[in-house]
Amino acid sequence: MAPSRALHRPSLLATAAALLLLILPPSAAAAVPAPALFIFGDSLVDAGNNDYLVTLSKANGPPYGIDFESSGGKPTGRFTNGMTIADIMGESLGQKSLAPPFLAPNSSAAITSSGINYGSGSSGIFDDTGSFYIGRIPLGQQVSYFANTRSQMLETMDEEAVADFFSKALFVIVAGSNDILEFLSPSVPFLGREKPDDPSHFQDALVSNLTFYLKELSELGARKFVVSDVGPLGCIPYVRALEFMPAGQCSAPANRVTEGYNRKLRRMVEKMNREIGPESKFVYTDTYRIVMAIIQNHRQYGFDDAMDPCCGGSFPLPPFLCIGAVANRSSSTLCSDRSKYVFWDAFHPTEAANLIVAGKLLDGDAAAAWPINVRELSQYEYK
Repeated sequence: MAPSRALHRPSLLATAAALLLLILPPSAAAAVPAPALFIFGDSLVDAGNNDYLVTLSKANGPPYGIDFESSGGKPTGRFTNGMTIADIMGESLGQKSLAPPFLAPNSSAAITSSGINYGSGSSGIFDDTGSFYIGRIPLGQQVSYFANTRSQMLETMDEEAVADFFSKALFVIVAGSNDILEFLSPSVPFLGREKPDDPSHFQDALVSNLTFYLKELSELGARKFVVSDVGPLGCIPYVRALEFMPAGQCSAPANRVTEGYNRKLRRMVEKMNREIGPESKFVYTDTYRIVMAIIQNHRQYGFDDAMDPCCGGSFPLPPFLCIGAVANRSSSTLCSDRSKYVFWDAFHPTEAANLIVAGKLLDGDAAAAWPINVRELSQYEYK
């Protein structure tokens, strides 16, 4: 087993935060408290909710979490080797503890300090997405859980206090990848689900459903939204294997479907800012552009491998299983240096890649986050 680097290395974010405090005057550094994060989405942000479900979609065994410092390298239910992008954003914005999974015991104790994570692996914007995996929390149910959280807060806080709290919190939505993956994948006959033939109609339906949930969150008091696009699915190891892509190449058809959805998603975010602003702010984050840049220029970012998964074996060998890949207990393999790989497993990025993406979303220009970046959103004051 490769040694866990993260357990012995200084935190890059902690170092950056310390430097920032040295640069800023004391009044500026202490002026903005860390916002709570309410996180919705799929396995890219799941912090352990699926551990409490009967599901085939779990990340509760090694080597998942091998570089997650606060757990001592033990699995946390996150579908990567360390922190997710949402974790990194929360830590960088000053959170002392990360938003816990909603289904975890006593998660409500963290509501006013860290927020809550409702994300669920294999879930989607459509309710039936991920049904093959049995248990998961679709986005609509996640929003309903947030409504329950709001009702719980109203038992000890008045309406004005709850509204003020939510107005300062960030609402992070990372969804759509699994919906598109199911559209791209061959139909599974026994599931009895009819798939649309037209990508454009599929994209429109996906955006329409997401719009509904964003408006529902707004009605419940959400004011600051981080709405993520979908990354280049044609480049993830799973899709490349599914389509037997040559080494080093992404699936152009898969990326075209993803790009089409992202264009429509951005137009929706622009419309939401016009219709609901200025009392609310919606930020569109372009992870597709960022991840593509990392893949195409991976050596400039410090990576040796931009296509193969660190855990699960090299392309094109199926089935990309990443579990029990310690001391040769299974057919899975684990790369020797996680920081040199863009992908952790067949679907998810490594913590090293997440650090780069999160950094650009937090402090990047309009090419990464529009119309303002995530850090600016956290400090945004309503007109």
